[in-house]
Amino acid sequence: MANASGLLVIERILRDRQGIWQQVVEDRALSKLTGQMMLSTVIALACYGAVLGSFHSVLMALTSAVKLPLLFLVTLAICLPTLYLFNLVFGARLSVRQSLALVMVALTVTAMLAVAFAPIALFFLITAPDYGFFKLLNVAILALSALVGLRFLTGGMRVLNEHGLLAPEKKETPAEAPVSPAVTAPAPEPVAVGAAPNGSPAPAPVQVPPGYMLTPVGAPRPAPRPALQRQPAPPSMALLYVWILLFGFVGTQLAWTLRPFFGSPGMKFSLYRDIDGNFYAEIFRTLSHLF
Repeated sequence: MANASGLLVIERILRDRQGIWQQVVEDRALSKLTGQMMLSTVIALACYGAVLGSFHSVLMALTSAVKLPLLFLVTLAICLPTLYLFNLVFGARLSVRQSLALVMVALTVTAMLAVAFAPIALFFLITAPDYGFFKLLNVAILALSALVGLRFLTGGMRVLNEHGLLAPEKKETPAEAPVSPAVTAPAPEPVAVGAAPNGSPAPAPVQVPPGYMLTPVGAPRPAPRPALQRQPAPPSMALLYVWILLFGFVGTQLAWTLRPFFGSPGMKFSLYRDIDGNFYAEIFRTLSHLF
C-alpha cells in the first residue's frame, strides 16, 4: 500500500494511519505522499462538484467541478502560512512539508467522504428535486465530511506532540562535576537491641537485618512523594483549534464569493455573482423558506 497510486492513498490513510503519521514525523518522502493526496482530493472534489451543478445544467456541472477543488485548494493556500507561523512562534519544529502533509490528510479524508455521499445526493436530486432541500442536504454532507477530516487533523497533531515536534527543543544543561566512584562498605553485623536495665534478666534480643533502620516511637514519618503530573498540552495544540475556526470562516466566505455551485432554478447560467450578503445569512434564509 505504500506504493499505491494517488487514487488508493485514501485506503492507506484509513487502514494505516499510524504509518502515515510516522512518515510525517520522520519527514520521509512527503513530497510524493502530498502529491498523491492532492491528486485524490482534486478528483474527488471535481466529481462531487459535478453532482452539485447537475441540479441546474450540464454547463453548471462542469463549472462546479472546477470550482469546488479550487475552493479547497485556495483556502489551504490562504490558511497554511498561518498554521506554520503559529507553530514557529510557539517553538514547534514542524517543517513546511510536514504542515502541508498534515493538512492534506484532513482534506483527502474530507473529499473522499464527500464523494462517497454523491450517490445519496443524486438519489434525492432525482426523486425530490427541490432547490432549498438539495442545497441544505449538500451543505450538511460537506460539513459532516469536514468534521471527520478535521478529527484526523487533530489526531495527527497529537501524534506529533507525543514525538516532541510541537514543543520547543530543550537545551542540554552543562554536565555536573564527576562523582567519585562509590566505595562499597562491608555489610554491618546484626545489632542486638533491648538491653535490660538494673541488671534484670534481658529479654531476647531483636535482630535487625543489615540495611534496615529503627524509627523511634512517635517520630514523624517522611512525607510521601508527590504524584507525577502530566505535562500540559503545548500552545500549538490550543492554537490548532483556533486555526480550524479560521479555516472554516475563510472557506465559507470564499465559497460565497465563488458561487454559484448549484445554480438557482429559473436563472440563466452565470459564472459568478455579485458579492452581497454572506454564507450564513443565506443558510438561515433558505431554512426559513423551507420550513
